[in-house]
Amino acid sequence: MVEAGLQLYDTTLRDGCQQEGMALTVDDKLAVARHLDALGVGFIEGGWPGAVPRDTEFFHRAKSELVLENAQLAAFGATRRPGVSVAVDPQVRALLVSGAPVITLVGKSHTGHVQRALRTTLAENIAMIGSTVRHLVHAGRRVFLDAEHYFDGYRLNRDYALEVVGIAAEAGAEAVVLCDTNGGSLPDEVAAIVADTLAATGATLGIHCHDDTGCAVANTMAAVRSGAVHVQGTAHGYGERCGNADLFTVIGNLALKRDRPVLAPEQLARLADTGRAITEITGIPARPAAPYVGAAAFTHKAGLHASALRIDPGLYQHIEPDRVGNAMRTLVSDMGGRSSVELKARELGYEVAAGSGEVARATARVKEMESEGYSFESADASFELLLREELAGGPGRPPFDVDSWQVSVALRPDGTVRTDAAVRLRIDGVPLAATGSGNGPVNALDRALHQALDPFFPQLARLELIDYRVRVLTGDTGSEARARVLIGYHDGERRWGTVGVDRNTVTASWRALLDAVRYVLVDDVFPERGPVPLATASAG
Repeated sequence: MVEAGLQLYDTTLRDGCQQEGMALTVDDKLAVARHLDALGVGFIEGGWPGAVPRDTEFFHRAKSELVLENAQLAAFGATRRPGVSVAVDPQVRALLVSGAPVITLVGKSHTGHVQRALRTTLAENIAMIGSTVRHLVHAGRRVFLDAEHYFDGYRLNRDYALEVVGIAAEAGAEAVVLCDTNGGSLPDEVAAIVADTLAATGATLGIHCHDDTGCAVANTMAAVRSGAVHVQGTAHGYGERCGNADLFTVIGNLALKRDRPVLAPEQLARLADTGRAITEITGIPARPAAPYVGAAAFTHKAGLHASALRIDPGLYQHIEPDRVGNAMRTLVSDMGGRSSVELKARELGYEVAAGSGEVARATARVKEMESEGYSFESADASFELLLREELAGGPGRPPFDVDSWQVSVALRPDGTVRTDAAVRLRIDGVPLAATGSGNGPVNALDRALHQALDPFFPQLARLELIDYRVRVLTGDTGSEARARVLIGYHDGERRWGTVGVDRNTVTASWRALLDAVRYVLVDDVFPERGPVPLATASAG
């Protein structure tokens, strides 16, 4: 059962949107809110109505378009202005008009900010906080107070910071959230200040941390250990400067390391999927190494690790990945050995015998090819083709043969550049020629292949190139250096990557393109193996 005493509060749609490059539409914000609600957070802060037009529209549309099953929507805003009656303050009125059942107010708890930023007296700031909280509570709203710059303010003037907490609690704030706004605190400091604040005021406390020292999650955990029962954060740690506490990491830590049932098990198992869904909406990718939800969170490369993982995955993993909706992955490289190849084969759906000759041969080929510049870490499809060759005892039956290909690049009279590609293939001995034009050699070759093969292999029509990366390999010099090309594809459902290496970049690209086509047709190439669960292929 989900714990009632510990509140999860997400501020992705307000504080997270302050991250550089983050520009969400109202539709985007509504979509993110639905994912967060399905995950099971208790509160979703939608923005600042009355101050930001897009946020005003969000709350207006949310009334009819957003049906929340687990969360309550919170509107963020400021206390009344100095010297203005709370009943007529337009910003306070906008919070009520938003219709949000929860209102989070930001209040100053740092004397320097009160005097230099608000330009008012310490007494008037206390009155502003108390009167605004009472007004909103009397209007039937649940109210939280974000005590801005609390930890810096506490160190500067403890008595005043405690007075801010006390007046907000006395006025009816459900929780007073202690904010490490500049993100400069360390866990031992946060733990001590939260504990002292709780002892001195008896107020219900929350925590809101920024990551400028890299300690936002640790500071949040320290605050909870010292008695905070309201936790704020953002998806993937989105936020201004270095970001906020990553709410996904906090959830994982609370649930799996502190046995705090903040989410039901089935909700916790949606954590990684929620993270992926939100990155699709924001367009800002999460760190691959992000705890719990990152693509590399349970990824293993070293041969020593792989040997142990083959016996017991728990030897090198702190939790079972499926508890948070993630999965273990094995990277095949020259750092690994037979164990890595064996684990990767099983991950891709193949049953291989430990120490088998097929695994040994595949391992030797991987090491040899990587010494030539290949890399299979982001090219699962190319590795699977290699593995199938070894399991089948040969390269298999080609669905088509390549006679020749060529690319031409020409400058037109109008100053534009035209790139054309021509391919000559044979299908069952019948010659076939096709051409394609594109914005570069790879695009042109890709189109020529589609033109030639799609009529014979309809499953190729959905194949779309989505990522292209070139790296000039060290060890060679000048324009004759070898190039490694990694190409990412998807077909509307799956994503995978292929790799090619050559001194000619276009040739390397061609090899990666052919691997992508062969991968889609893999069951035609190796019919004796039968179909395999290719949906496990990773992104390129």
